[in-house]
Amino acid sequence: MTTAIKESVGDGVAIEGHVASGFEPVAQQFMENFRSRGELGGAVCVTVDGATKVDLWGGVADGKSGRAWDRDTVSTVFSCTKGATALCAHVLASRGQLDIDAPVTEVWPEFAQQGKERVTTRMMLDHSSAVPALRDAVKPDGPYDWTYMTERLAAEVPFWEPGTRNGYHGFTFGWTVGEMVRRVSGKSLGTFFRDEIATPLGLDFWIGLPEEIEPRVAPIVPYVYAASEAKTPFMTALAKEPKSIPSLFYFNNGRWRTGGANSREGHAAEIGAANGITNARGLAGMYAPLANGGALGGVTLVDTTTLARMAEVSMATHFDATLYIPTRFALGFMKSMDNRKRSIAATLWGENCDSAILGPQAFGHVGAGGSLGFADPACGLSFGYTMSKMGPGLLLNARGQSLVDATYRALGYRSKDAGVWLR
Repeated sequence: MTTAIKESVGDGVAIEGHVASGFEPVAQQFMENFRSRGELGGAVCVTVDGATKVDLWGGVADGKSGRAWDRDTVSTVFSCTKGATALCAHVLASRGQLDIDAPVTEVWPEFAQQGKERVTTRMMLDHSSAVPALRDAVKPDGPYDWTYMTERLAAEVPFWEPGTRNGYHGFTFGWTVGEMVRRVSGKSLGTFFRDEIATPLGLDFWIGLPEEIEPRVAPIVPYVYAASEAKTPFMTALAKEPKSIPSLFYFNNGRWRTGGANSREGHAAEIGAANGITNARGLAGMYAPLANGGALGGVTLVDTTTLARMAEVSMATHFDATLYIPTRFALGFMKSMDNRKRSIAATLWGENCDSAILGPQAFGHVGAGGSLGFADPACGLSFGYTMSKMGPGLLLNARGQSLVDATYRALGYRSKDAGVWLR
């Protein structure tokens, strides 16, 4: 049985949608996000075995105009885009067109510079290809110029011996992996994603937003850190180490860093690491086939062999060279990361900051500020959460993790004490 929801959460803010029997706690946590956790506007969607169990949205899409967040509101999901970009590569691999373990130079010969000759697509996907940033200044419109960015990355000196460690390729991932998609498929990354994934699945999800969709976009509201909060190793590097990988990743991004997520040029570009625009339904819809053997509703994304490879941990570390926290990555996707006792952020903003605790077989991606999409093939689960008001920390915060926790409990899972959700 499904229950329609339309409920006020205070100050004229309403939540709408529907929830299936047994998933009411997810709705309760979504409402609590507005009542006590500072949510402005957002959406959550959960599917199990391809059936929608939760589809909720609400709040304010635009604080300046007061426009409500409605069913079709979309927003920038930052690094959740990496999951979409990685999926494009895996679709090509499943079709036999891209060899994940072959040298990148077989497809992209120009990348064989400065000691990067042995880099594989696997290394690009698991953040070990050693180009997590660019050292020299990126021109202001650089992120909106695909050829410029790929040429810069091909010529970049690796920050370590490729394949020997990992450091989150927070901005460069979109061009390293995206260029492989472009060269193999003959289509731009955004076009391939639209034609082969979003359109067949009926998703409101774009890497390169059409102008006619602009009125539906909720502007991003950044989290403003007080000076007293700049205590994490990552933030210390930003403040004091301008040549460090964290600083180069965060600051050396041309105009994207200073408002790109809320600009037309930032929306229109194809930035496969950061500028995907969708809603919770779009994220959950993209991961739904991956939670169900690689195919759903007559649409096949990947075969079972590729799907199994996608979910396996490929690279993990106690100290990510970019984020300065422990991280675990599959091929283009995040795995469960439990940093509750290993991150200073957890002591500053609550235990859920700098963590993303999922099931053991789950894989997906967090976006800056706390958005999330993932699949868990063990229970047929796909999940999406999007919002416009960013939270603190590098991974999830209390808003997103509370929704994940309620979802797993609704499925009969009992504990996340092991760092993953267990039945």
